[in-house]
Amino acid sequence: MADPELEAIRARRMAEMQQQMGGGGDQKAEQQARQEEMKNTILAGILDQASRSRLNNLKLVKPEKAAMVENMLIQMAQTGQVQGKIGEDQLKNILERVSEQAKPVGKVKFQRRKVFDDDSDDDY
Repeated sequence: MADPELEAIRARRMAEMQQQMGGGGDQKAEQQARQEEMKNTILAGILDQASRSRLNNLKLVKPEKAAMVENMLIQMAQTGQVQGKIGEDQLKNILERVSEQAKPVGKVKFQRRKVFDDDSDDDY
C-alpha cells in the first residue's frame, strides 16, 4: 500500500469516527483509538493472513512481546525495510530476534550442598 492511499484511508476512518462520537468526545480516547486504527491498518498492509493470525495468537498469550513485535514491524514498514507482505516464516525470524533481545541478562547458578553419605554410620 502506498503512503497516499494509507493517508486517505486514515482520513476516511477519522471522519467516520468523528461522526460516530458526535464530533467531540474524550480527546485521549479518540487519540488512542486513532493510533490503534493506524497500527491495525499498517499491520494489515504488511502481514499476510497466516502471519497476522500468528501475531494475534501471540497477543493473547504474551501481550508485551506482541507489542514489541508490532512496533518493530511498524518501524520496518515506515523505514521501507518491508518489501511486499511478510509471511509466516519471516514473522518467525522476527519473533526469534525479539526473543533474543528480551532474554534475561544474568543467570542464576544453584550450588548444592554436598552431603557426605557414608554407609559406615548405619552400622551402630
